[in-house]
Amino acid sequence: MPTLRTLTLGCKVNQYETELVREGLARLGFRDAEGDEPADLCIVNTCTVTAQSDRKSRKAVRQLARDNPRAEIVVMGCYATRAAEAVRALPGVVEVLTDKRQIADFLSRRGVLDVPTGISRFGHRARAYVKVQDGCRMKCSYCIIPYARGDLSSRPLADIVEEVRRLADSGHREIVLAGIHLGHWGLEWPGEKLGLVDLVEAILRLEGPFRLRLSSLEAVEVSARLLALMAEHPRRICPHLHLSMQSGSDAVLARMERRWASARFVEKCLEVKESLPAPALTTDVIVGFPGETEADFEASCRRVEQVGFSKVHVFRFSPRQGTPAAEMPDQIDPAVRQRRASHLIELAEQLRSRFFQSLLGCRLQVLVESADASGTGELLGTSARYAPVATSGPADLVGRLAEVEARGATGEGVAGRLIG
Repeated sequence: MPTLRTLTLGCKVNQYETELVREGLARLGFRDAEGDEPADLCIVNTCTVTAQSDRKSRKAVRQLARDNPRAEIVVMGCYATRAAEAVRALPGVVEVLTDKRQIADFLSRRGVLDVPTGISRFGHRARAYVKVQDGCRMKCSYCIIPYARGDLSSRPLADIVEEVRRLADSGHREIVLAGIHLGHWGLEWPGEKLGLVDLVEAILRLEGPFRLRLSSLEAVEVSARLLALMAEHPRRICPHLHLSMQSGSDAVLARMERRWASARFVEKCLEVKESLPAPALTTDVIVGFPGETEADFEASCRRVEQVGFSKVHVFRFSPRQGTPAAEMPDQIDPAVRQRRASHLIELAEQLRSRFFQSLLGCRLQVLVESADASGTGELLGTSARYAPVATSGPADLVGRLAEVEARGATGEGVAGRLIG
């Protein structure tokens, strides 16, 4: 039986696409190589969001070539799209897929007669990602991904619903809808008049013990209809939204070519908090963008505190060759970027701890993901509100949804008592 090794860098969409390739190759009899066992075929799914991502992608290919000297290496993903010739020159590489639409053709050429259009399992995880769309039209001035991923491409509603059904039937208890621009699902079908909320409604008609989580959205894409649906189905749709802020300064947002002012962003976040019981709001913030003054940075800190995010992903601006921001004047000194990032991270940790404290006494729906191997009975998982949770209980709860009462909180998460 031929052996396979896969390595994925980057986003949830990349992770999904790797699973799609793995499922297709399984139909040819491939199995995952175990431990140090050499692989016959290696798949590397690359990322290009930063220059560091490019370096990691190249390093991953070289490492696989050293560890699997007889393997064929196939490289896909965003870095492969942007730097195909450089990738082809790496050791062991026999093929480069420069477009995700080439996955089906690649599997066919390998001999897969029944090429999968979706997945039926997501490895051994309790959580599964489902790619519902690809591409982005926004072209923010710092981002290279629209150039690597292309224009919008949404998967048909019926295909997605059927895939979610398969994954739920396979035991996955949390389904995460993912896309390059999730909120634009269906946007390129104006005659269909379908949007993300229609997709969510269709998935909710499925029966079974699973919950749904939405990945990153723009704040203005959170409609009153979506909030009403989330309020109506608090056990089926996780009360958690990741809304990308990027900056709290309107001057910086304009240079980023973001489309919405900071006040509108905050207004939408507060609307979410008023509409849902104790929702988790998470976000991304870039510090040290070209021309960012101390006043601009302080505005970002104020906005973060005003919303009270439960988690903030803080990124120091990194000039990305090929984007307008890389050529902008007034690039910020790396030491200043680091200082600002450290300050915002400290603020974010305070807010995160405060959010965990606010959950005390609440009944949390927890996806149990692991049990302590030493047999202590400790279980670890993630609540619907995206808080890490530790509790005690039987190991057979791993992979299932459990009810936990929050009894204690630290900066790292919540400790609770299993209910029932």
